[in-house]
Amino acid sequence: MKPKKSNLLTILLFIFTPIPVILEIFHGLDLWIFISSAIAIIPLAGLLGKATEQLAMRTTPAISGLMNATLGNLAELIICTFALSNGYIELVKASLTGSIIGNILFLFGMANLMGGLKYKSMKFSHTAAESSSAMLFIAVASLLVPSIFIRVGGIAHQRAIMNISMLIAAILILTYIFSLIFSLRTHKHLFHVAMDEHKETPEWSVKKSAILLGFAGVAIGFMSEFLVGSLEHTIEVIGLSEVFLGVVVIAIVGNAAEHSSAVLMALKNKMDITLHIALGSSVQIALFVAPLLVFISVLLGNPMSLVFTMIEIIAVALAVGIMALLSLDGRSNWFEGLQMIALYIILAITFFFY
Repeated sequence: MKPKKSNLLTILLFIFTPIPVILEIFHGLDLWIFISSAIAIIPLAGLLGKATEQLAMRTTPAISGLMNATLGNLAELIICTFALSNGYIELVKASLTGSIIGNILFLFGMANLMGGLKYKSMKFSHTAAESSSAMLFIAVASLLVPSIFIRVGGIAHQRAIMNISMLIAAILILTYIFSLIFSLRTHKHLFHVAMDEHKETPEWSVKKSAILLGFAGVAIGFMSEFLVGSLEHTIEVIGLSEVFLGVVVIAIVGNAAEHSSAVLMALKNKMDITLHIALGSSVQIALFVAPLLVFISVLLGNPMSLVFTMIEIIAVALAVGIMALLSLDGRSNWFEGLQMIALYIILAITFFFY
């Protein structure tokens, strides 16, 4: 089965990757450049995920989950950086919101649904789920506090808002570093991931995995430039808001690698790794990617604060709440996955009409 999957990924790469390049060279319609670039990023993100998986097989389970979450967010970090350089600040904020709720509701929900159709009940570490959920709640709360504080306090001066955002961003990044020390060294037993007796062996060498990982990252950079460059006219043609494109389209495209990895692990009944990927990615978005983008935005001359809209705050709070509620018993099934996906669709519809 694996060779067939690798062949399919290769075919998709050869089919979709050249299309946006050709359209860009011959000045095709921006709408088609946007669509083809977004589609091309998906198999590239899949390649990035495959190369990450191959490298992760040579590490410990905890580091494996961290690698999947970290490199899975690389595609979105690249897309957001290009978007910030072009001044799409609200779109970037929306994509961060979309990544958090997408990883919790759509990613983990889809993994539960697909895995639950194969296995009647799936187990994961209750302790790890509880610790990760608490960490996620604190991480998300740290992003929401500036928005609430600035609104309640009536702070309107842009420089003051950015100063607050940058200070909080620095604290969040430090917190993320300490969270790595906590989860990978001092209290790694809380995040231990159970592995099957039949451990898989890597198909690719370290060199091949690293080369393909680098290729995927560079190619995603080019696709991101094409995608962002065609955004303005695409928004005018299809009539969708920056917020909806960020929350749904960009977030899904940017996290395609994580989606495939998490669902694959769920189909193998490795729910601890699935949990690691889904929650680990959301925590990393909140504690590292979002704060890092604050500093990147300043360097690019388009400052982005950590102030989010009220609908984004509510969406994130609902996602974290249902995740904490459904993970209390350390078990999951297909219906819980369906409930998560249903809430995600409801939120997506709300953002569509926002």
